[in-house]
Amino acid sequence: MSAPLTKGQNGPIAVNDVVVSVQLTAPADLSALLVKENGKVRSDADFVFFNQPTGPGVRLQPGAPGQPASLAISLNQVPADIDQIRAVITLEDASSSFGRSAPPSARVSDGAGNALYDYRIDGLTTESIVIAIELYRRGGAWKVRAVGQGYAGGFAALVTDHGVSVDDAPAPPPPAYTPPPPAPPAYTPPQPPAYQPPPPAYNAPPPPNPVYVPPPPAYQQPPPPQQPPAYQQPPAQQQPPAARSGEVNLQKGRPVSLQKGQKVTLRKEGNVALTLLTMGLGWDPVKTKGMFGNRTPDIDLDASAVLCADDRIVDVAYYGQLTSKDGSVRHQGDNLTGAGEGDDEVILIDLTRVPAHVSTIILIVTSYKGQTFEQVQNAFCRLVDGTTNSELARYTLGGGMPFTGIVMTKIYRVGGEWKLQAIGEGMQAKHPGEAAPQLGRFLQHT
Repeated sequence: MSAPLTKGQNGPIAVNDVVVSVQLTAPADLSALLVKENGKVRSDADFVFFNQPTGPGVRLQPGAPGQPASLAISLNQVPADIDQIRAVITLEDASSSFGRSAPPSARVSDGAGNALYDYRIDGLTTESIVIAIELYRRGGAWKVRAVGQGYAGGFAALVTDHGVSVDDAPAPPPPAYTPPPPAPPAYTPPQPPAYQPPPPAYNAPPPPNPVYVPPPPAYQQPPPPQQPPAYQQPPAQQQPPAARSGEVNLQKGRPVSLQKGQKVTLRKEGNVALTLLTMGLGWDPVKTKGMFGNRTPDIDLDASAVLCADDRIVDVAYYGQLTSKDGSVRHQGDNLTGAGEGDDEVILIDLTRVPAHVSTIILIVTSYKGQTFEQVQNAFCRLVDGTTNSELARYTLGGGMPFTGIVMTKIYRVGGEWKLQAIGEGMQAKHPGEAAPQLGRFLQHT
């Protein structure tokens, strides 16, 4: 039989393998922070969450049906300089709070599933994140403490308290979201009027301007038509492929400039399917004028590839995990400033190695320090044939968006074939963990 805990109460742990699980009625995630005696993490590897499910001595495992994953902890494998393991509950909807539903509860069990301690976390109101319990060392042994410390400020307040550097000045609250205007209708070229033969006795009046303007030298006035000629679409009015079919065809040596919402079938000339893709992402910080001349701020943007199976996120490649678990997606490293020409971050995708259950790969860019895209210009995403290293398509964003994250493009399967779509939608997210709950609307394909 388990022992109930109240806030601040602790108890001994006499086993090596324990499982921390939670129960609540709102969708949420469970994660763990492994901190030293000073309460700070050593590095990103000490944060265990759904996109980094393993850490030193700690791993996520499936939870009870309808509940978040649980934390399986082998205490003898936790490094000696780790003093505490803090179990954190984060609501999927960051705009919600624990006060809107029944209080969550946390349970500590042994490796065989026998409950040791239960803690009902009362008193939460406006918080969307709470440290539920912590396991800590005392006198060479491990103990458990009921914490129940909430964070109304959300993830930023949590990571600041645990040693993650953020700007000294807090970022202003984001403006109310205004949905983008509806996409303009597909382009329809002007059609020539139906041919009307001239009236029998009609003679064209002289031009109103008495000054005669000769025709261009190469122009020859055609004779009056006896039959209406077949209409030829002028080159300047040529209907773009995207307007006819909604998709752009890739042609060697002729990179396509994509517009928001446009799609590309990932086939080259000759109907050959692309297999190796290079996704280059780049940006430049906006220069600002100050007392001592122009200043270019350091803006740390991060590109990530999020792999999804239907409506679930199953893997990610980003600065904290450069290669997806199946090896199909490889991130080439983190650029901390956006300085320099060309691609700032590069993601390689081998479509032949993407598992069959992965239906969508979403490419996002997030602002680690919380600066918005109002301070970024020339943001782009380009598609390069990984076999020939030739650029096939490019999507460029305008500046001025009041968001800390952007969904750039997605690559998805349709009937066994891969396609790419330019998206360019903003969101409030400083890292992939904050972006994950907002990506569901991009998993519907038309």
